Amino acid sequence: MPATADSPVFTPFRLPNGALIPNRLAKAAMEENMAVYGQLPDESLFRLYRRWSEGGAGLLITGNVMVHAEALTGPAGIVLNNDSPIEPFREWASAAKSGGSQVWMQINHPGRQVRADMPGVAWGPSAVRVELGKNTKRFAQPVAMTEEQIHQTVTRFADTAARAEEAGFDGVEVHAAHGYLLSQFLSPLSNRRDDDWGGPLENRARLLLDIVRAVRARVSPTFAVAVKLNSADFQRGGFDADDAATVIEMLAPLGVDAVELSGGSYEAPAMTGQAGDERSRSREAYFLSLAEELAASSPLPLMLTGGVVRRSVAEEVLAGGVDVVGMGTALAMNPELPNQWRHNADEAVEVAPVRMSDKAVASAASMARVRRQLRRLGKGRSPKPGADPTVALVVETVLQSFALRRYRRWLAD
Repeated sequence: MPATADSPVFTPFRLPNGALIPNRLAKAAMEENMAVYGQLPDESLFRLYRRWSEGGAGLLITGNVMVHAEALTGPAGIVLNNDSPIEPFREWASAAKSGGSQVWMQINHPGRQVRADMPGVAWGPSAVRVELGKNTKRFAQPVAMTEEQIHQTVTRFADTAARAEEAGFDGVEVHAAHGYLLSQFLSPLSNRRDDDWGGPLENRARLLLDIVRAVRARVSPTFAVAVKLNSADFQRGGFDADDAATVIEMLAPLGVDAVELSGGSYEAPAMTGQAGDERSRSREAYFLSLAEELAASSPLPLMLTGGVVRRSVAEEVLAGGVDVVGMGTALAMNPELPNQWRHNADEAVEVAPVRMSDKAVASAASMARVRRQLRRLGKGRSPKPGADPTVALVVETVLQSFALRRYRRWLAD
């Protein structure tokens, strides 16, 4: 039915740092894998983010930007470090803000979630490999980080955050979810250290907390600092909702402006709807039940991401105590959705689930289908929501092989 824009999703939200997000809808991070030579953004990415900003989302969070040039989630990942030219990032920030959106750069280190054929390093809190059954061999065998490497990583995150502010971004989001390095430190399954960085949760959270302190010390008070955190890992004995609540309490006094809740990892890909438990929705708002539990006691603003494609569900998320609704796949399939919701509450995106017996492959195919839409939008074309995920995965594999050769060449130069 037709509706006006008086929905709570269109009310502004003021962050603790004083910045005002125009509405409660955020384009959540989706790894674009669209870097050109030098691991830099170019016009395709600028065009994509202009489209999203013009589409009406109040906040845009970039796909993860890597803080370590020798540790990438994929060969077409973007890197921002002290050696990166700043101008392409200035253009990216400008494009993302062109329609009135705020823009945050998500900053990340993959840790052990690195492909076996990638050059560079595969680090982890412990030498515990990603376990994916027959697909385990696709991932590198990690080495346990030394104390010096841990401290270097803290510095890298702070350097990247400072450069993001220099480029004109409104904030950064430190990625501590989805099984990447900081999530690995938080989980007792991957963190088996017996020093100050392992054991009890206060030690496992030390790297995240040190990074947040270092970032906040390097950026201005009005620059947003957010954290993406798993509400749960969805693995028996892993990081759970009680741990998440404790970590949020730890972050509260450190100048954090928001915590985005998600869930899962490569081993249990709940973030793509391929895994979960009885408390996660099967199709929409995957982690809403867990988020509602955390919102009841959270001292920090919360954002929830995971499967939202309808305005009524976004409103339900806000009614549950969450402050901002993150959407990924929905805005890849229809970047105009927020503006459309202003006039018609029934506008929605239909995203067919990926049905494959191997959940790891299903997750990869699901993400490949999304990235196909991002590339189309970056070329100025319309999305094709009905794209075959298997075909998308084959195309993605070919593109990644070219990107891997380019990345190897860049590292060698």
